[in-house]
Amino acid sequence: MLNIIFMGTPDFAKESLEAIYNEKYNICGVVTNPDKPKGRGMKLIPSEVKKFAEEKSLKIYQPAKIKNNEEFIQEIKELNPDVICVVAYGKILPQEILDIPKYGCINVHGSLLPKYRGAAPIQWAIINGDEITGITTMLMDAGMDTGDIILSEKVEIGKDETTGELWARLAKLGGKLLVETLNQIQNQTVTYKKQSDDFTIAPMLSKEMAKIDWNTKSAIEIKNLVRGLNPIMGAYTYLKEKKIKFWKVEVANEDEIIVENLSFIKNGTVLISDLKDGIFVKTKNGILKILEIQGENAKRMSIQEYLRGNPINEFDVFGM
Repeated sequence: MLNIIFMGTPDFAKESLEAIYNEKYNICGVVTNPDKPKGRGMKLIPSEVKKFAEEKSLKIYQPAKIKNNEEFIQEIKELNPDVICVVAYGKILPQEILDIPKYGCINVHGSLLPKYRGAAPIQWAIINGDEITGITTMLMDAGMDTGDIILSEKVEIGKDETTGELWARLAKLGGKLLVETLNQIQNQTVTYKKQSDDFTIAPMLSKEMAKIDWNTKSAIEIKNLVRGLNPIMGAYTYLKEKKIKFWKVEVANEDEIIVENLSFIKNGTVLISDLKDGIFVKTKNGILKILEIQGENAKRMSIQEYLRGNPINEFDVFGM
């Protein structure tokens, strides 16, 4: 069996680690980010990868940095890995580490490369309204997700699917594809394919992009933004100077909503507010129905539950 070092941090990576563990590969070391302080008590919380590694009594490394960390690099060399598997680790590997394993460093990436190179491929696929995405395994090089493709598999994105839901599905697929990749490397049947130059970038998400712009975004674009930021941070707007987050919305059927002089009404205006039917909001193009909402310093709740204690009136304007 191949000697493998695994590098990863979140639950997405844990699925790949579990998959190769169950396949009985020799995991000689697990590298993950240091524990992070969380909550009111700022208690140190281990990553999902570390939790799994501890449960299986695997050797764990948690360097604060890996670049110019000669002690850590020497430890990796002494483990003599055939392959280093990298899944959502969170740090860029220097060339000195890329050169260590006999068969190179293999990365599991949450898109169909070369589309969505970068930090947030799953989120951007949903935000951009894509219908297809997938998983790619590749041989890493010094570039950002530019290495040769080994395997890829497509999946359809559901029209109401959130980042959280797609993340979970792709995490499982990533583990499956990593096992297939390692099997090919071990059996010496692996092939590599150069990426085309027709690539797109999936940069890190920012708080600024989470703000809903009612004047430039259509109902479907806002819906995709809400889906793409659920459950990471939530898309938000303001109402009467209070921050409001939307967690679930849908595009309303305009044939069922008769509003006179709709084109003269300001974008972001509440057209209907009703305890039974919820609220409907005008956008640049189309009408948005709000299904799940979160008020400032409050919990997520259905729009009906929210309206019982927080009235929103017709002709109130979001974004103000």
